This record gives sequence, C-alpha cells and structure tokens, in this order.
Amino acid sequence: MALKMIKAIVRPEAADTVADGLAEAGFASMTMIHAFGRGKQKGITVGSVHYDELPRTMLVMVVEDANVEEILTLIKCKAYTGNFGDGKVFVSPVEDALTVRTGVKGL
Repeated sequence: MALKMIKAIVRPEAADTVADGLAEAGFASMTMIHAFGRGKQKGITVGSVHYDELPRTMLVMVVEDANVEEILTLIKCKAYTGNFGDGKVFVSPVEDALTVRTGVKGL
C-alpha cells in the first residue's frame, strides 16, 4: 500500500472548515499545527505597517495514495477565498511509520 503525507498550510479561519470537511468525508485522522509564515507576497502591508509573518494553520495527514486527489480537491474547495494567502498544499511519499507506544511499524 502506497502512502502519502499531505501538508496543507491554510488561513487559520479556514482550518476548522477544512478539518470538518475532511472528517465528513471519512478522513478524520490529522494533526493541526498553529504557525506563522509568508508566501510569495512576502507578507502584507496595511497602511504604513508591514506584517512580515502572518498566522497560518498546517494540517498534516498520512493517507493512502488512492485518496490523495479527493483530499486535495476537498482542501481546495474548503480553503478557497480567491485572495492571496489562501494556502499551499504539499504531497510527499511516506516510506514507513512507527507507533511509539507499541513499537509496531507501518500504519
């Protein structure tokens, strides 16, 4: 079974909507990390104040390869506002996993 790690960096106000949508679709297992960062726009300027790092939320999940496209579509639909800073999603292969409590390898 091929596995992928999906890291979705979204606006904090969209994180719960994305997480709820994933749970409703049957993808409930994830980690939510509160973070700060900037994208291609290099922050945002409001009046005379420049905000270099903006609040973001990163959702991390490991899923079967067959579910990746469905999850990407769901994230895009739930996080989309049409404005700069809607987010970015990264997909990486997962070679193996280890459960800390039991020492069992694999999912």
